[in-house]
Order: sequence, then structure tokens, then C-alpha cells
Amino acid sequence: MTTADLIWMNGEFVAWEDAKVHVLTHGMHYGTGVFEGIRAYETDEGPAIFRHREHLERLERSAELYYMELPFSLEELREATHELIVRNGLRACYIRPIAYRGYGPMGLDPLDNPVEVSIAAWEWGAYLGEEGKQRGIRAKTSPWRRISPDSLIPHAKASGQYLNSVLAKVESRRAGYEEAILLDQHGHVCEGTGENIFVVREGVIATPPHSASILDGITRKSVMTIARDLGFQVVERDIARAELVLAEEVFLTGTAAELTPVREIDDHPIGDPGEITRAVQQVFDDALCGRAPRYREWLDPVAVPSRA
Repeated sequence: MTTADLIWMNGEFVAWEDAKVHVLTHGMHYGTGVFEGIRAYETDEGPAIFRHREHLERLERSAELYYMELPFSLEELREATHELIVRNGLRACYIRPIAYRGYGPMGLDPLDNPVEVSIAAWEWGAYLGEEGKQRGIRAKTSPWRRISPDSLIPHAKASGQYLNSVLAKVESRRAGYEEAILLDQHGHVCEGTGENIFVVREGVIATPPHSASILDGITRKSVMTIARDLGFQVVERDIARAELVLAEEVFLTGTAAELTPVREIDDHPIGDPGEITRAVQQVFDDALCGRAPRYREWLDPVAVPSRA
């Protein structure tokens, strides 16, 4: 991966290679951490972070769901992120804030372990590849089901929960696909390993509802707003597995993947990215880079221009 100079850890900036934790850190053993994926884009006004406040608010909500009180305010985390981007001289970057239970008593009860927070930022291209964004990717329905709300908290972006996605991702990659699509406990379409999913049938855009164990994606909500502003009908409903291959268009959304079309699922061709996918993708890309005045409020400009 492309590294940067500094990482912010618990209120201090440390060298990338010195950003370390104790081997008995609770989060390492039991997955007791929550995190966010955020991106900053180069705009005419310099670097700007996409929906920064919403991401930090979700980080705080995820922490609360797992009985973790963040030791920093959201404004402190926002300011630290701005300074991190400036100090690293970044114009566009991926940002990873993480809060986790640190070194302390060993055991399943985490409440006496400190909550620690770090923020890293580095240059990172399209998660599923630039070619994937343009031509679409191949996906496979995973035999692994998405975590159930009876066992964990799908709405929390929690570290340990992503073992579920890791299993599906590895299985799909080893089978020759770029991504996996998970079903929920009822057999309905849920999401990708790190993305929300949309299908287009008869001109209507559909996406699984919150009851389908999805993560409440911020990119998902942004794309839904854009699609409706463009005049498309968007509905949240249960989606049967067969609809994935019956759909005229399918696409994935997420901070890392941005908006990526799917051209094939389970060896059934969906086809080249369709007109609806392309229309929404174009406006979404414009919004990310500050070229869409209507969505300018989604951007958090970095206060001090980077030295780049």
C-alpha cells in the first residue's frame, strides 16, 4: 500500500512506522473496535472530505452500540483529520479513523480496557479497480450469509464483524471473481462484502431495506438522493436472489468502491453498465469532486491548503 508520513494516535501525530499497539490489545484479540472509511477528493478549493460529519457521527453511534465512549469529541476528530491531511501533504486520500479497546485486562469483559482512537490517511485508488468502475465487475453470490441481527449488530461498523465479509471475499476471489454478494438470514439479497447493492428492473432502482441486515451506507444514501433528484424512482424492498440476474442493471456503492457497476453475477451476464447506472455515477462523481453545486454541502473543505 502507499504509505504517508504521519498517523494521528490518541491526540498525537506519530511517524507511520511508529504507529503501534501492544500485542495484548483487546481489539486485536476480540475484535472490539469500530471504524469508518472516508475519502477526501481534490477540488477547485483544495482537498475536501466527503460527508465527513455523517461518517464521524456513525463512528460515534457504532461505538455506543458496543459500549465504547469516544475520548475525543467529533469536532476534535474532524480537526485532527484536517491537520493530518495537511501534514501529510495529501490532495486526495482515503481516511481510516478507528476506535478500539486497548491494552488492559485480558478477557471477554472489555469495560476496564481503555478506548483508544487513531486516524490514518493515505493515497488509495478505486477499491475494485478503475477498470471495474468503467466496465463493471464480476460477482458471485456467497454461500456465507450476512451476520444476523439476532447475533451481532449489522448497523454498527465494527471490526470483528468483518470476518464475515473476509470469508465471503476470499472465497469469491479464489473462485475468480472480483466481489461477493451476501444474502441475509432469510435468503434475501443483502450487500457486497464492503458495499451496498442496487438493482434496476423496468426502470425502477431497488435496494435492500434496513431490515435486510445492511450497513446504513452513507454513500448509499447519497446515491439514493442523487437518483431521485434525477427523476428516477428508488424503492427500498426485499430483493430475491434471482432478481440479481433478472435485473437490467446492478451496481455497488461504498466509500472505497464509490459507485461500481456489476456486469456479471454467478456467470450470468448483466451487460455493460446501463444508462441509469451511468447517469447516477456521473453526477455522483461530480458531487465527490465539487463539480455539482447542488451537493456542495456534502463536502468538508480542509481548512489549510496542503503543502502539495
